[in-house]
Amino acid sequence: MFSSLRVRNYRLFFSGQVISNIGTWMQRIAQDWLVFTLSGNDPVALGVAVALQFIPTLLLSLWAGVLADRVDKRKLLMLIQAVNCLQAVLLGVLDLTGVAQLWHVYLLCVMLGTTSAIEVPTRQSFVAEMVGRDQVANAVALNSSIFNMARIVGPAIAGFAITWVGTGWLFIANAASTLAVITGVALMNPAKLFRGPAIPRAKGQLMEGLRYVRGRPDLVTVMVLMFFVSTFGITYFTSLPIVAANVFHTQADGYGLLSTLVAVGTFTGALASARRGVKSQPRVRLMLVSAALLGVFEFATAFMPTYLAFGIGLIPLGFATITFLNTANALVQTSVSPEMRGRVMGIYVLVLIGGNPIGGPMTGWMADAFGGRSPFYIGGAVSAIAAVVCAVVLIRRGGVRLPRRLGNGLRILPRERV
Repeated sequence: MFSSLRVRNYRLFFSGQVISNIGTWMQRIAQDWLVFTLSGNDPVALGVAVALQFIPTLLLSLWAGVLADRVDKRKLLMLIQAVNCLQAVLLGVLDLTGVAQLWHVYLLCVMLGTTSAIEVPTRQSFVAEMVGRDQVANAVALNSSIFNMARIVGPAIAGFAITWVGTGWLFIANAASTLAVITGVALMNPAKLFRGPAIPRAKGQLMEGLRYVRGRPDLVTVMVLMFFVSTFGITYFTSLPIVAANVFHTQADGYGLLSTLVAVGTFTGALASARRGVKSQPRVRLMLVSAALLGVFEFATAFMPTYLAFGIGLIPLGFATITFLNTANALVQTSVSPEMRGRVMGIYVLVLIGGNPIGGPMTGWMADAFGGRSPFYIGGAVSAIAAVVCAVVLIRRGGVRLPRRLGNGLRILPRERV
C-alpha cells in the first residue's frame, strides 16, 4: 500500500504535503465561512467566490501544461508555493485587522486560482518524475490519501477554531504550512528524478497536445465524463455550508463535521486505491462504476431527513468520489507518453476544475431557487446519466467489453483497452 514511500524524493514530497494540505483545508473552510459571513449568509456570494477561484483554470491550465513540459517542475513548484504563502498572509492580515471586505476575498480568490491553475498540472505530472511509471497509480492514490486525511483533520480543526479565534488565524496557519512543501521539494535529489527530456520552446505545442488527446477516443471519453461529474456532481463540496446553515441550521462546527464525514469516505477510498495501485493497473470499468455510484449516492443523500442521516450518507459518497478521481487520474497518467504528460494533464485539469466557474454559481442559484438540497439530487442525476452514456460509448467502441458467461456459470473477463 505504501510502496512509493520507498523513494526518498517522494517521501520528502509526501511529508510536506501532509502538513500543507491540512493548512489548505483549514483555509478553505475559513474562506467559505468568511464569505458567508461577509455576505449575510448569501449562497450566491459563495458560488461567486468559487467561480472566481477557478476561472483562471479556464484561461491558464492548457498553457500551464505546456510550461510543465518545458521547465524544471521542481523549481516551478517551489515558486508557486511561495506565492500561495503570500496570498494566505494577505488574507489573514485583512481579516485580523477587521478591514476585510467581500471584494478583498474575491480578489485573493483570483490570485489563488491563478497559482492553482499552474500548480495542479505541474504537480500532477511531477508525480511520475518522482516515482517512475510503474509506481504512478500507487503514488496518485497516496497523494489522495494525505489530501483526504487533511480533509478530515483540517475541517475538524477549522470548524472549532473559527468559533474560538475567528477565521483570520487560520489563514496565517496555512501560510506557515506552505513552508513544509517548499522545504521538502528543496531537499530532493534532482539526479534521482525520473525525468524525460524537456521539450524545447516551439510554436504549436499547445495544439499538438490537443491533437494528441483528440486522436485518442479513450482519453476523450475520460475527459468528457470528468467534465460532467466535476461540474455537476462534485460541486457538492460547495453545497455543504449551504446545507449546514440553511437546511439544518447549524453553525461553523456543523459545517466542519459534514466536511469531515465526507473526508472519512474519501480517505478510506484513497487507501483502497493505493492498495489496488500496487496489485494492478487502473481499469476503465472501475472508473465508470464509481462515477455511476457517485451519482446514485449523491442523489440518495439529498433526501436524508435528519442532519445525522445526511452526514452518514456523505461517507459512501466520499468513497465513490475519490475512487472515481483516482482511477481517472491514474488512467490518464499511465497511458500517455512522457513528453506529452504535462500537456495532457493540463487538459485533464481544465476539464476537472474548469467547470467550477459554471458549477459554482449554478450551485448557489439552485440552492437559492429550489432549496439547499437541490444541488445534491440534480448533480447526482447528471453524474449517473453521464457515466451510463460514456459506458455505452466505450462498449460500442470496444474500449470496455462485457464479460461472457459460460455454460458452467464461470465468466470470462476480457482485457480492457485504456
